[in-house]
Amino acid sequence: MNKRQNLLKGIIKENPVLVLILGTCPTLAVSTSVSSALGMGAAAAIVLLCSNIVISALRKVIPDTVRIPCYIVLIAGFVTMVQMLVKAFAPALDESLGIYLPLIVVNCIILGRAEMYANKNKVIDSAIDALGMGAGFTLALLLMATIREVFGSGTWMGIQIPVLAQNNISIMTMAPGGFLVFGILIAVVNKISGGKNAKKNFGCAGCPSAEICGKTSCEEKEEEV
Repeated sequence: MNKRQNLLKGIIKENPVLVLILGTCPTLAVSTSVSSALGMGAAAAIVLLCSNIVISALRKVIPDTVRIPCYIVLIAGFVTMVQMLVKAFAPALDESLGIYLPLIVVNCIILGRAEMYANKNKVIDSAIDALGMGAGFTLALLLMATIREVFGSGTWMGIQIPVLAQNNISIMTMAPGGFLVFGILIAVVNKISGGKNAKKNFGCAGCPSAEICGKTSCEEKEEEV
């Protein structure tokens, strides 16, 4: 895989939200408005980029037995810095994101890329991977937020849209509307790819925790029980 393919894979082919189905909690929670979605996407992308670079640079130094705790400490440090910057320069965004900003620490996308990619590749390649995945996460959030805000509130980035502002579908800003839009977008991406993405990422090969569990399949675990 060349650098261009590495960058673009996170947009559609391995989109962290719509294909790998990671980061579902913040995706559903902050996608009620475009401004919140962009803020969350940018914050997560910055943390992902910084953590991938540092973890890749230290991959030969961090002991394998404690790599996961080390990753979490590094990610938590970057999240804290991003949160402090947001509080200082964008207090309105900090208020709208609420608890979901510090919860970037446990975002499966960031920990998953650290374990699956940054831990095994060079710094430049890891940075490119982070940029692609961060862009894919942000675009998925933006798309979901646009649909939910336009139809649920009749606005886009706070700007009222004629007709829709007076005839909005309020359920779109609630949990059921979020799940509905999420499911439709996953189906659309799956249709565009012809189902190839879902098949490719099914099982141990597409699981961020495969290295942790020793790549033992679910069927084998069931047999052991």
